[in-house]
Amino acid sequence: MKSEQLYLDLLKKTLSYSLWPEPPIPIETFNYLRSRRKRFMLSLVSNILNRYGFEIVEKYQEIPFEERAEGKIWPVRAFTMIGLKRLDNLQHAVETVIKEDIEGDLIETGVWRGGAVIFMRAVLAAYNICDRKVIAADSFEGLPKADVDKYPADRDDPHYIHRYLAVSLEEVQENFSKFGLLDEQVQFLKGWFEETLPKAPIEKLSVLRLDGDMYGSTMVALENLYPKLSKGGFCIVDDYGLKGCKMAVDDFRKKHHISSPIKKIDWTGIYWRKD
Repeated sequence: MKSEQLYLDLLKKTLSYSLWPEPPIPIETFNYLRSRRKRFMLSLVSNILNRYGFEIVEKYQEIPFEERAEGKIWPVRAFTMIGLKRLDNLQHAVETVIKEDIEGDLIETGVWRGGAVIFMRAVLAAYNICDRKVIAADSFEGLPKADVDKYPADRDDPHYIHRYLAVSLEEVQENFSKFGLLDEQVQFLKGWFEETLPKAPIEKLSVLRLDGDMYGSTMVALENLYPKLSKGGFCIVDDYGLKGCKMAVDDFRKKHHISSPIKKIDWTGIYWRKD
């Protein structure tokens, strides 16, 4: 196996934390979902124990490897939650646009801890590609509360309550640095998609990876970025298994008469290539 493939295979396993058992979840990770009284009591006890080097965790349950490979969990330590199958697809997409010389930069809309965009930058580095940028677009504050007047399909969407999904720009930049991949070829777009994507300084894209979960986030990304996707470029959708996201993709494809066949990656990921 070539050195590039060995490096990328090891990086996929590291970013997804597939080399180690998934550790038990600290009790305070999702404490914000509990009642005020329970939050107070758990925080009080946790703070006391932390002083003595102890931590309360939820009862450990071994997670089947297949669930982790398909990105069916919200992991504790991993840099990405998309799993190995979607990382394999991302590698295929980036390697293909390099091999076929399809013009454009690479972007992910919704990056969480940055694992997928870190991996895109790693693929460029592995093949010594210096003329493409990797763009990480995110609020870095979690997901927005649904605008039900504009996007009724997002009614009752709960993602905005999950502080677990809010990872700061500084933390994502630090994660890039841990892998030696934070450089001038990495660009960050901080803010809600409706504010940043319409005026984003992007001319052409070869890989467009959408991970916005909701109808609104998905539709805004498609409307503003798909026209910049080069012919033969990859449009990858992480959350097609979610009702709102699927509806946005289907609506957009129907409106713009997109007939490129959708290909399934795993239980929720899909992609197609632009005609």
